[in-house]
Amino acid sequence: MVEACISLGANLGDAQATVGQALACLAADPEISRLRASPLYRSAPWGRQDQPDFINACACFVTGLTPLALLEKLQALELAHGRQRLPGGHWGPRTLDLDLLLYGEQVIDLPQLQVPHRWMHARAFVLVPLADIAPQAGIAGHGTVAELLVGMDTSQVVPIGG
Repeated sequence: MVEACISLGANLGDAQATVGQALACLAADPEISRLRASPLYRSAPWGRQDQPDFINACACFVTGLTPLALLEKLQALELAHGRQRLPGGHWGPRTLDLDLLLYGEQVIDLPQLQVPHRWMHARAFVLVPLADIAPQAGIAGHGTVAELLVGMDTSQVVPIGG
Protein backbone atom coordinates (compact mmCIF):
# COMPACT_ATOMS: atom_id res chain seq x y z
CA MET A 1 0.00 0.00 0.00
CA VAL A 2 1.25 3.45 -0.90
CA GLU A 3 -0.03 7.00 -0.62
CA ALA A 4 -0.62 8.62 -4.00
CA CYS A 5 -1.47 12.25 -4.71
CA ILE A 6 -3.28 13.47 -7.80
CA SER A 7 -4.44 16.76 -9.22
CA LEU A 8 -7.89 17.28 -10.69
CA GLY A 9 -8.82 19.99 -13.15
CA ALA A 10 -11.62 20.88 -15.55
CA ASN A 11 -12.72 23.91 -17.55
CA LEU A 12 -15.46 22.67 -19.89
CA GLY A 13 -19.11 22.11 -19.01
CA ASP A 14 -19.99 22.25 -15.31
CA ALA A 15 -16.35 21.94 -14.24
CA GLN A 16 -17.08 22.29 -10.54
CA ALA A 17 -19.61 19.44 -10.63
CA THR A 18 -17.29 17.28 -12.74
CA VAL A 19 -14.41 17.61 -10.28
CA GLY A 20 -16.82 16.78 -7.45
CA GLN A 21 -18.09 13.72 -9.32
CA ALA A 22 -14.53 12.52 -9.98
CA LEU A 23 -13.73 12.83 -6.27
CA ALA A 24 -16.88 10.87 -5.42
CA CYS A 25 -15.89 8.11 -7.87
CA LEU A 26 -12.43 7.88 -6.31
CA ALA A 27 -13.87 7.81 -2.78
CA ALA A 28 -16.19 4.93 -3.78
CA ASP A 29 -13.45 2.89 -5.46
CA PRO A 30 -12.63 -0.27 -3.47
CA GLU A 31 -8.95 -0.03 -4.49
CA ILE A 32 -8.64 3.43 -2.92
CA SER A 33 -8.89 4.23 0.77
CA ARG A 34 -8.37 7.14 3.16
CA LEU A 35 -9.06 9.75 0.47
CA ARG A 36 -8.37 13.34 1.50
CA ALA A 37 -9.38 16.10 -0.89
CA SER A 38 -8.55 19.78 -0.96
CA PRO A 39 -11.13 22.50 -1.40
CA LEU A 40 -11.84 23.61 -4.96
CA TYR A 41 -9.96 26.51 -6.53
CA ARG A 42 -10.43 28.61 -9.65
CA SER A 43 -7.25 29.33 -11.60
CA ALA A 44 -6.17 30.97 -14.81
CA PRO A 45 -5.17 28.57 -17.58
CA TRP A 46 -1.55 27.48 -17.75
CA GLY A 47 0.23 27.05 -21.07
CA ARG A 48 -2.57 28.11 -23.43
CA GLN A 49 -4.33 31.29 -22.34
CA ASP A 50 -7.18 31.20 -24.91
CA GLN A 51 -9.55 29.12 -22.80
CA PRO A 52 -11.79 29.40 -19.72
CA ASP A 53 -10.44 29.37 -16.18
CA PHE A 54 -9.98 25.97 -14.56
CA ILE A 55 -11.49 24.45 -11.46
CA ASN A 56 -8.68 22.64 -9.61
CA ALA A 57 -8.27 20.40 -6.59
CA CYS A 58 -5.89 17.76 -5.28
CA ALA A 59 -6.51 14.46 -3.53
CA CYS A 60 -4.28 12.03 -1.67
CA PHE A 61 -5.22 8.44 -0.90
CA VAL A 62 -3.84 5.02 -0.11
CA THR A 63 -3.87 2.36 -2.80
CA GLY A 64 -2.41 -1.02 -3.60
CA LEU A 65 -2.57 -0.30 -7.33
CA THR A 66 0.71 -0.13 -9.22
CA PRO A 67 1.54 3.29 -10.69
CA LEU A 68 0.56 2.20 -14.21
CA ALA A 69 -2.67 0.56 -13.02
CA LEU A 70 -3.54 3.76 -11.15
CA LEU A 71 -2.77 5.81 -14.27
CA GLU A 72 -5.10 3.55 -16.29
CA LYS A 73 -7.85 4.01 -13.68
CA LEU A 74 -7.42 7.80 -13.77
CA GLN A 75 -7.53 7.88 -17.57
CA ALA A 76 -10.66 5.69 -17.60
CA LEU A 77 -12.30 8.15 -15.18
CA GLU A 78 -11.35 11.03 -17.50
CA LEU A 79 -12.92 9.19 -20.46
CA ALA A 80 -16.08 8.48 -18.44
CA HIS A 81 -16.39 12.24 -17.98
CA GLY A 82 -16.04 13.04 -21.67
CA ARG A 83 -12.29 13.67 -21.91
CA GLN A 84 -11.02 13.66 -25.48
CA ARG A 85 -7.29 13.62 -26.21
CA LEU A 86 -6.97 15.43 -29.51
CA PRO A 87 -3.77 15.96 -31.51
CA GLY A 88 -2.39 19.41 -30.72
CA GLY A 89 -4.67 19.63 -27.69
CA HIS A 90 -1.83 19.76 -25.14
CA TRP A 91 -2.73 22.15 -22.31
CA GLY A 92 -6.05 22.91 -23.98
CA PRO A 93 -9.56 22.92 -22.53
CA ARG A 94 -10.89 19.67 -21.10
CA THR A 95 -13.85 18.19 -19.31
CA LEU A 96 -11.59 16.46 -16.76
CA ASP A 97 -7.85 16.16 -16.27
CA LEU A 98 -6.40 13.83 -13.64
CA ASP A 99 -2.63 13.80 -13.14
CA LEU A 100 -0.69 11.42 -10.91
CA LEU A 101 1.57 13.78 -8.98
CA LEU A 102 3.20 11.58 -6.36
CA TYR A 103 3.31 7.83 -5.73
CA GLY A 104 4.88 7.44 -2.32
CA GLU A 105 8.46 8.62 -2.62
CA GLN A 106 9.03 6.81 -5.91
CA VAL A 107 10.62 8.45 -8.91
CA ILE A 108 9.15 7.00 -12.11
CA ASP A 109 10.39 7.89 -15.57
CA LEU A 110 8.46 6.03 -18.24
CA PRO A 111 7.26 7.32 -21.62
CA GLN A 112 3.64 7.36 -20.39
CA LEU A 113 4.26 8.38 -16.75
CA GLN A 114 6.66 10.67 -14.93
CA VAL A 115 6.40 10.87 -11.15
CA PRO A 116 6.80 13.28 -9.50
CA HIS A 117 4.79 15.04 -12.19
CA ARG A 118 7.37 16.94 -14.20
CA TRP A 119 5.87 20.43 -13.83
CA MET A 120 4.11 20.23 -10.47
CA HIS A 121 6.89 22.09 -8.64
CA ALA A 122 6.26 25.18 -10.82
CA ARG A 123 2.46 25.20 -10.88
CA ALA A 124 0.67 27.19 -8.21
CA PHE A 125 -2.65 25.64 -9.27
CA VAL A 126 -1.25 22.26 -8.16
CA LEU A 127 0.77 23.31 -5.11
CA VAL A 128 -1.90 25.50 -3.47
CA PRO A 129 -4.55 22.76 -3.21
CA LEU A 130 -1.92 20.10 -2.46
CA ALA A 131 -0.68 22.24 0.46
CA ASP A 132 -4.16 21.98 2.00
CA ILE A 133 -3.81 18.21 2.40
CA ALA A 134 -0.09 17.39 2.15
CA PRO A 135 2.10 20.46 2.83
CA GLN A 136 5.09 18.33 3.85
CA ALA A 137 4.93 16.04 0.82
CA GLY A 138 8.35 15.91 -0.78
CA ILE A 139 8.89 16.46 -4.48
CA ALA A 140 12.14 14.75 -5.44
CA GLY A 141 14.81 17.27 -6.42
CA HIS A 142 12.71 20.30 -5.42
CA GLY A 143 11.72 20.22 -1.72
CA THR A 144 8.40 20.07 0.04
CA VAL A 145 5.12 21.51 -1.19
CA ALA A 146 5.20 24.14 1.57
CA GLU A 147 8.79 25.13 0.73
CA LEU A 148 7.98 25.50 -2.96
CA LEU A 149 5.05 27.81 -2.24
CA VAL A 150 7.28 30.32 -0.44
CA GLY A 151 7.69 33.25 -2.80
CA MET A 152 5.53 31.70 -5.54
CA ASP A 153 2.85 33.90 -7.10
CA THR A 154 -0.42 32.29 -6.04
CA SER A 155 -2.63 35.29 -6.85
CA GLN A 156 -4.35 33.50 -9.75
CA VAL A 157 -5.39 30.51 -7.64
CA VAL A 158 -8.54 31.58 -5.82
CA PRO A 159 -10.59 29.44 -3.41
CA ILE A 160 -14.16 28.82 -4.57
CA GLY A 161 -16.62 30.30 -2.15
CA GLY A 162 -13.89 31.92 -0.10
